[in-house]
Amino acid sequence: MMLLAVLSGFILALAEPGLFRMTGRKTGWLLSVFPVTLMLYFAQFTTSIASGEKLAFEYPWVSNLGVHLNFYLDGLSLLFVFLICGIGTLVFFYSGAYLTHHPELSRFYSFLLLFMASMLGLVLADNGIALFIFWELTSISSYLLIGFDHKREEARSAALQALLVTGTGGLALLAGLLLLGEAGGSLEISTLASLGDSIRLHPLYTPILLLVLAGAFTKSAQVPFHFWLPNAMEAPTPVSTYLHAATMVKAGIYLLARFTPILGGTELWMHLVLPVGGFTMLTGAYLALMHTDLKRILAYTTVSALGILTLLLGLGSTAAIQAALVLLLAHALYKGALFLVAGILDHETGTREAERLGGLLQSMPITALAAGLAALSSAGFPPFLGFVGKELMYQATLSTSQAYLLTGAAVLASASFVTAAGIVGFKPFFGKRTPFLREPHEAPFALWVGPLLLAVLGALFGLKPDLISERLIAPALSAIDAQAIFTEVVLWHGFDPKLLLSVGVFLAGITLYFGWSGIRRTLIPLDSSARWGPNQWYYASLKVLEGICRIQTRFLQSGHLHLYLLIVIMSTIVLVGSRLPEQDVLAGFWRWMDLRPYEAMLAGSILMAALMVVRSKSRLTAVVALGVVGYGVALVFLLFSAPDLAMTQFSIETLSVVLLVLVIFRLPRFKAYSTKMERTRDAAAALVSGGLFTALILAATAIEREARLVPYFAENALELARGRNVVNVILVDFRGFDTLGEITVLSVAAVGVYALLKLKAGKTGEEKSGKFLRKPP
Repeated sequence: MMLLAVLSGFILALAEPGLFRMTGRKTGWLLSVFPVTLMLYFAQFTTSIASGEKLAFEYPWVSNLGVHLNFYLDGLSLLFVFLICGIGTLVFFYSGAYLTHHPELSRFYSFLLLFMASMLGLVLADNGIALFIFWELTSISSYLLIGFDHKREEARSAALQALLVTGTGGLALLAGLLLLGEAGGSLEISTLASLGDSIRLHPLYTPILLLVLAGAFTKSAQVPFHFWLPNAMEAPTPVSTYLHAATMVKAGIYLLARFTPILGGTELWMHLVLPVGGFTMLTGAYLALMHTDLKRILAYTTVSALGILTLLLGLGSTAAIQAALVLLLAHALYKGALFLVAGILDHETGTREAERLGGLLQSMPITALAAGLAALSSAGFPPFLGFVGKELMYQATLSTSQAYLLTGAAVLASASFVTAAGIVGFKPFFGKRTPFLREPHEAPFALWVGPLLLAVLGALFGLKPDLISERLIAPALSAIDAQAIFTEVVLWHGFDPKLLLSVGVFLAGITLYFGWSGIRRTLIPLDSSARWGPNQWYYASLKVLEGICRIQTRFLQSGHLHLYLLIVIMSTIVLVGSRLPEQDVLAGFWRWMDLRPYEAMLAGSILMAALMVVRSKSRLTAVVALGVVGYGVALVFLLFSAPDLAMTQFSIETLSVVLLVLVIFRLPRFKAYSTKMERTRDAAAALVSGGLFTALILAATAIEREARLVPYFAENALELARGRNVVNVILVDFRGFDTLGEITVLSVAAVGVYALLKLKAGKTGEEKSGKFLRKPP
């Protein structure tokens, strides 16, 4: 059942076009039932997980390589499952109204389902390779979603940027997971978690940590990889809500949390994760104040929030992890709501520019209510869940040896959050009414219900934190801390330094809000990140890469078949020939005395026919000579007890001769297409490669080696493949995909030949004049 729950999203993504044809614009509302069903399914495990139980679901896949579709459900994965399914429900419901007139709405739903299923697989996968596969599927599906409006160059560029950055990190993650499997002797994450002490002492620990962190940092937009997230705001608003506020960007945070019992707690972990998180927190908070586009402001505050979560996981104390989990949930609720509100404002007024929005309270009272509640939680105002999370964050930073530094940085970032919350959540609805392109009015129910529900949940969980404390936060904390922890999340901690900090942050943020326009105009000329930041490094790197690609393409893919063959042959000569001196080639040369007369005659015939192929002035003669070469090789196979190869060779040669004879009559007049110098070069390459392979064959047949494949296939052909003919079993089972590939290539070649035969010569002017042919020298 668990396997079906994870894979059902992929199945539904394939079936969605048919569903859309039947239900039309109501598809989004129907699809929103799907994540609700998944939530109900996973909710049955809540009691077991809360009691400390961890559930494993095993499904063998590629068992010989240690790759299984095993899933692992504990408090951490359950928390993410509820986020994915819960916010996914609202996003599907919202999308049906937001994109109701979009001509490719069906494709959007399919991509969204693909992403949801990928995220579910990612947070539930217990096998490292399976986790990587789902990890990359989230990158691919997010690429499709960010570039959904593919007719806009900005959307395509942003999608490619997100894919390149997160994809590069994904490759690093794969390398780290493989090394981790080597160090721990298993690819199962639950098994590795019990081997944390030995892995942290392993010589491969440092490269493993660096590679895993590279994957996490790129995915969760940590500095210097943060630039792709604001650019990804080119995606439709439901995508920004789902991917960039609630789920995908938190995949990197999930990875850090999941691998904390394995890799965390060391000085290297703290020295890497802590500063990266802190710098990201401040960078995002600073850049958020530089922009006026609502989605970009929210994107940069998301970068800052991701930095806070990384910083807290870097600290690694129980208090810090608890704060990270509460903030993670609070951020998903209020940021999801604010993104949806930004979409409503854009949908109803035609603009997302903060400076052009104002006085909408009377026109959009319900949207204003949702925005206000979510903004208060974002600002850390009591009694919202954001306030609870900020209090826990201050408690965690104040208890460290770097209390002043870390708490000071957290206060600065939090003040920016207050300002950003005011700009997004209050400014559009209060103050003087600004003129709009179209008369604004309250959004339909399908648009405002999602953000209002998320904002109310933020308030409810703040007032009643015990609703999430025992069943969500404590189990997730126990999963990260690798021990049973019964913690309690409370709203009120009394009058203490944390409350003083919260009040100070709120006052500072309000001050910044009222001076925001002036501060922004002052800071923009000083902002060097726009000219020298990582975003510019990305484009410079892309230009360098494109230049290298153009050069190698011009050299390696010139469009001339004979040059392709020459490159392949010369590469083989260099790579294989460089290892030839290590073999005892001379031992094989003395075997010429074993040559029997009829074998010598056959070899001589093949050589004479090959010479005739290259020297003939007639195509028909050359084809016949080429056939002699092929049939001669087939006889060699037959003489040396390889009848199956001989039959294959006979078939291929017969087919080749027939096809070539058919094509000959459609070719232009026989001409020489190469210069004497080129023919000399080609002859030299052919002689060297021929000599090389002759030497290899002589060495291979003269040297006795221990055969490992023969006994393996002899022992396993019947047992594993149920076949007594070893050759057939190898072709069909052991290398079945290889055989399938060969058949596919032959099929494609046959289709190409058929197309050539059907091609009517002299169809165009150029063909009639023969301009497409290379002139003879």
